[in-house]
Amino acid sequence: MPPALRIVWLVQSTYYILTAAPAIVSRAFFESMTGPKTDYWLVHMVALLAIAIGIAIGIAAWRRSITTETIVLSILAAASFATIDIVYALSGTISRIYLADAGVEIILIIAVAVFAR
Repeated sequence: MPPALRIVWLVQSTYYILTAAPAIVSRAFFESMTGPKTDYWLVHMVALLAIAIGIAIGIAAWRRSITTETIVLSILAAASFATIDIVYALSGTISRIYLADAGVEIILIIAVAVFAR
């Protein structure tokens, strides 16, 4: 595994876990950062999926295991989060703070695409 890809995946893993955990731990804290939510069960579901993805990518990085499946998971997860962030933040459905997350996700996509060659 290229060392740069391992670093990117460790960053992606950590980012997903740390940004999702507040939604599970404290609704008040999470909503203070992202705005109020009506369907909090959905927030929990997305957070748990983000944590699961983060753990899977983190294990691959830790084990220095580069597989097509992990590359696809990494890129498609980031693309999915970025797409939702951009579409719904620009439409006013969710807070514009999510555009910052979209920027991080786009950087992750580019980094994985470059370093996974």
